[in-house]
Amino acid sequence: MKTNKQIVTSYYENLWNKQDKSYVDKLLHEDIVFRGSLNIETRGKKEFLDYFDTIIKGIPNLYHSVEIMVSEGSFVTTRTLYNGTHSGELAGFKPTGNHIVYYGASFFKIKDEKIIDIWVLGDLNSLYKQLV
Repeated sequence: MKTNKQIVTSYYENLWNKQDKSYVDKLLHEDIVFRGSLNIETRGKKEFLDYFDTIIKGIPNLYHSVEIMVSEGSFVTTRTLYNGTHSGELAGFKPTGNHIVYYGASFFKIKDEKIIDIWVLGDLNSLYKQLV
């Protein structure tokens, strides 16, 4: 049995940082709902994968560094530092080649050892300044 912290750690390390999409089935509940800072809301694994591909297209070397993780009951929250190179279109911004660094807070709900809900609040003001 995995702890909720282990599930969220694997989400960042394996799905995002290693870009191993096989972890979608291992980590995400069939009814996953994702709400992101870039005015994105997805429902289900397919929509989440479309979002994932869009982000990786914009920042192919995107890396998530979890600085704080707190777990209580079925909830996990993180403060995460995102960094990478803006080398593809992202949120309507043409590629700049800029190295971007910004923070976000993510809130996860776990059900049956799978992530069923994610809500990400990123520092868009900081991000947008780096995308121009």
